[in-house]
Formats: sequence, C-alpha cells, structure tokens
Amino acid sequence: MPEHQDATFRTFEDLDVYKKAREFRKRMYAAARKLPDFEKYELGRQIRRAAVSLTNNIAEGHGRYHYLDEIKFQLQSRGSLAELLDDLNVCQDEDYLPITEIVELKERAKEVQRLINGYIRFLRERKAGVSLTVRESAGEDELLYEFRDTV
Repeated sequence: MPEHQDATFRTFEDLDVYKKAREFRKRMYAAARKLPDFEKYELGRQIRRAAVSLTNNIAEGHGRYHYLDEIKFQLQSRGSLAELLDDLNVCQDEDYLPITEIVELKERAKEVQRLINGYIRFLRERKAGVSLTVRESAGEDELLYEFRDTV
C-alpha cells in the first residue's frame, strides 16, 4: 500500500450518510409499491429514479479524488432528496399513503439531509486545509496524489 494511503481508507459504503440514505431509498421504494396502479408508472418511476440518484451521487462523489467534485455530487444528492420530499407531498395531497407513513418518511429524510449537510461541511473544511499535489511517476502511466495539510 502506498505511503500516502493508510488502513483508515473507507469506501462509500462505510459512510454513515450513505448507510442512512440507502435505508431511506429502500423505504421510498416500498412506498412506491403502495401507490395506486395508475401512479406506479409515473410517480413511482420518479420516486425510484430520485431515490437511486440520492445514493448514486453519494457513492460517485466519494469516488472522486477532488474535493470540489465530491462536494458537487453531494449537492446533487441533496437535490434528489428534495425531489423525494416533494414526491411525498404529492402522496400526501392525493391521499396515496397514510399520513403517519409520510410523516415518518419525512423525518427520515431530515436525518439524511442533516448527514449530507454535515458531510458537505466536512469536505469544505478538508478542502480549506489540504493542498493537492499531482505528479506523474517516472516511467509509469499512473498519477500519484499527495495530500498535505497546509494549516
């Protein structure tokens, strides 16, 4: 393992924000299955698409090695979460789901949003305190990324 990496490296699946978003995605899929038949294609498809986008963007952002890219994907994830909240409003307005379920889903969404906001804050703080140096290794086709604290 290169010197600039250590055993504390985590995958996106280790992130609390991803775990909570994944659980929320599963619950939104379950809610979509409860929609009336005439809404399962349109609204159900929209819910599934936004729910997948929520977790996909967290994962894709974590796979980026530039803080600004990662922040951008986390912001997109937060946007997908907002879409899902609006979809829940549609479900409430049209009486597609019991109000108790909608309230519970919205509470879970707030928790996911709190975690996304915290992760974005963490990334912004890390970006402010780290300098990224990119240099090519002699004779190899790979780039070496070095992170150094500038604070």
